[in-house]
Amino acid sequence: MSRGGLFGKGGRFNGSVDPVMEKFNASISFDKRMWEEDLDGSITYARALVQMGVVNAEESEELIKGLNLVKVEWSEDKFELKDSDEDIHTANERRLTELIGPLGGKLHTGRSRNDQVATDTRLYVVKMEKQIINHLLDLLSAGCKLAKETKSILCPGYTHLQPAQPIRFGHWIMSHMSPVVRDVERLIELIPRANQCPLGCGALAGNAFSVDREFLASDLGFDGVLPNSLDAVCDRDFVVEFLFWHSMFLSHLSQFSEDVIIMNLKKEVIISDAYATGSSLMPQKKNPDALELLRGKAGMALGRAVGFTATLKGLPRAYNKDLQEDKKTLFESIDTTLDCVQIAAGVIGTMKVDEEKVGAGLCMEMLATDLADYLVRKGVPFRETHHISGAVVRLAEETGTNIGSLTLAQLQAVDARFEGDVMKVWNYEQSVERKNSTGGTSLKSVEDQIAKVEAFMAKIEEKFPSGN
Repeated sequence: MSRGGLFGKGGRFNGSVDPVMEKFNASISFDKRMWEEDLDGSITYARALVQMGVVNAEESEELIKGLNLVKVEWSEDKFELKDSDEDIHTANERRLTELIGPLGGKLHTGRSRNDQVATDTRLYVVKMEKQIINHLLDLLSAGCKLAKETKSILCPGYTHLQPAQPIRFGHWIMSHMSPVVRDVERLIELIPRANQCPLGCGALAGNAFSVDREFLASDLGFDGVLPNSLDAVCDRDFVVEFLFWHSMFLSHLSQFSEDVIIMNLKKEVIISDAYATGSSLMPQKKNPDALELLRGKAGMALGRAVGFTATLKGLPRAYNKDLQEDKKTLFESIDTTLDCVQIAAGVIGTMKVDEEKVGAGLCMEMLATDLADYLVRKGVPFRETHHISGAVVRLAEETGTNIGSLTLAQLQAVDARFEGDVMKVWNYEQSVERKNSTGGTSLKSVEDQIAKVEAFMAKIEEKFPSGN
């Protein structure tokens, strides 16, 4: 392909481009997904060209009509890419000129691909962040539903993978919904910074035709304009913020997945066949592949975030071609996030809990703290009761039994302040119900947690309605 021509490399160059370089340089294979954002930006710019005195009203309407025709071709999957289409911007402008003639060449007046790609990317990111928020609400809904269904089921709570205290299964589910709530909040906080308009900044120095940037921002639905043209064309903070956000979100899903993989190993939960696979050799296997993939995606997400941030750290001011690397990284991160949040919601929505097997993990030693609390209620300092309860655990081990099977006489041999009512301590349900402060594992506390998340979801759904 020659460097010359309307959509080539320009009159500065002679000769042809190394075909490997053409492929190396082109971005159309991946940035074509921003066709709608690119055309929306061009339609707005066509309106601004009238105010700038570059075209008259009739010419502006002709440009917009042509751009809408290009939109139809994309939406109907009829747009034909050509070898000369280096990126989505040149592809759309090339097709516009084919449809309406030389007038299409006026569209790019005062505009650069530098501010154009920054505009497209910001519009696309904001659109996808809103879409992800809707899917996160679906995930929260699935979690709340399962928590309601399992709030009466008691199960072991663990620290260091060791049995710790009894909790409600619904409490465990809500422990994984809490970080998702924070993920929603964080993602919403990214939108205002991403939703700032760079269009009208030109290549780096600004627009030479007195374009009304506030009009461009308003017409495209931005919250405002970026204040410095040099910064506007090279700023990718909003990309980095999303990359780190998605790495944190996937880390949360990874933690959830690890918990469920362990439960699945013990048959405490049953993963739907829709999210499991068999073995190519062993017919008895049912592998939790969806959960393992969710767990694996988190590491790759962090790699993308760190990798692109490292790309940015040494760039001189204004646009550099290194910034083209943001697209693949960004698009892959968005696609992965959308896949993962939907898979996680599906796993939770179809997961079954085996109450008997979950309950089988409970052991009386989990009530050792309750035994210590018993003496606290009789006025004994906790540090002393902790030591006494530990001595009871040791006695049970030495006698080859569990602490709940020790007699009152054996308990009193450890400490005379134990009375007959101490035997009521050995009750999982009462233990759980004592944890009735905000955020605890009592029935009311778990129900309050669910209600708060559902109220949060309603508030966010009102701000970001599904389908918008």
